Amino acid sequence: MKITNTTNEEIKRIIEKQRSYFDSGATLDYTFRKEQLKKLQRALKEWEKPLCDALWTDLHKSPQEAVITEISIVAGEIKNHITHLKRWMKSRRACTPIKMMPSRSRIMSEPLGNALIISPWNYPVQLLLNPLVGAISAGCTAILKPSPYVPNVSAAIEKMIKATFNEEYIAVVQGNRDANTALLQERFDIILFTGSPTLGKTVMREAAKTLTPVILELGGKSPCIVDEAADTDIAARRIAWGKTLNAGQTCIAPDYLLIHKSQADKFITAFAREMKRLHGDDCKHSRHYVRMVSDKAFERVAGYLKEGRIVLGGATDARERYIEPTLLADVNPQSPVMQEEIFGPVLPMITFEQREEAIQFIRQREKPLALYYFGRVKDGEEVLRRTSSGGACINDTIMHIANENIPFGGVGNSGMGSYHGKRSFDAFSHQRSVVTTTTLLDLPFRYMPYKMWNLVKKIL
Repeated sequence: MKITNTTNEEIKRIIEKQRSYFDSGATLDYTFRKEQLKKLQRALKEWEKPLCDALWTDLHKSPQEAVITEISIVAGEIKNHITHLKRWMKSRRACTPIKMMPSRSRIMSEPLGNALIISPWNYPVQLLLNPLVGAISAGCTAILKPSPYVPNVSAAIEKMIKATFNEEYIAVVQGNRDANTALLQERFDIILFTGSPTLGKTVMREAAKTLTPVILELGGKSPCIVDEAADTDIAARRIAWGKTLNAGQTCIAPDYLLIHKSQADKFITAFAREMKRLHGDDCKHSRHYVRMVSDKAFERVAGYLKEGRIVLGGATDARERYIEPTLLADVNPQSPVMQEEIFGPVLPMITFEQREEAIQFIRQREKPLALYYFGRVKDGEEVLRRTSSGGACINDTIMHIANENIPFGGVGNSGMGSYHGKRSFDAFSHQRSVVTTTTLLDLPFRYMPYKMWNLVKKIL
């Protein structure tokens, strides 16, 4: 299946319709927003099977993994917004200093306006629809741009959106990077982009031309530390799961392993055992093991297998775009596998003897989207205090993204801004400061020629 680019003329037409619709005030009321969230909730249930079928076709993603990592996360986000939307929409009182009396101050949330949401191919349902929940609850209109690399998923989402919403409110634009370029030439009120740091720079550069605010959810090389005191079996199980989820094509997957020298041999043995537990004797025949998204991605990741000593795995099948989960030892820190985000099931291992070595290794590189630590909690807290990352887990991987009550986002090279839960509502809102002053009393102190100046200075 091949996706056809939406024409530039059609993009302009949709944007104009959405701009007019937003200007009409139709999206502002609580009742309207809640009903649209419920529509999306019903649509997600109705379209669960077509979406799962499309994910299997494009990525060999099993229905179980599709529900766990995509659909259930969106469903949880919708439920959270429906529950709390009324409270989030209420204006909040703020303290007013004595110098401003008699006035009252408050903060009100207003929708930013017309939103553009651009998503990648690796979690094409979650990373497109989760931000949409925030746009709806904040009262925005939205144009959704799915990835052409998963054409069946993108087509299914377009059909779902068309069947659920009017295009003047929410619409899907399809196509490759030419379509992205055309979209970024237009003016929006907020852009949320998920993808690589390289493309994130392009989005930010184009948005700067109109001073459009952006939320960038990027990637990077997320380190995983296995310290001397770690429970090797638990660490191997949770790292194996986090690394083989979506065949490592996850922006917060453990990208490389910093492992205490005393743990290395035990970890290799435990990792091999956990691989069998997760995927059987041969991952290739597991219904729960995803394939690389394209021939280009396969060739890139397979090329990393030459950049270290394979101590586990290493099998490939270009015809199926299959790469076996692989542990690499004796890796040069300057090699491409340690410089580029892997985005695949290859895990390089670098040993250390002192925790400080691991901390400095991380600090000398760009800030990652995630950081994982296995060992004593107090030692993990110290590692987090000394490093920086978008999110983190101690004695786990991936799971911080599953909690809609904490923000998901990057820092530095791994992104800017965050969303999930109320932060999704806030991401698509402007926090407007409002001061209301009575007309029954008008104190003269602030007016020229500033009488009683010594008293005024004390109040200030």
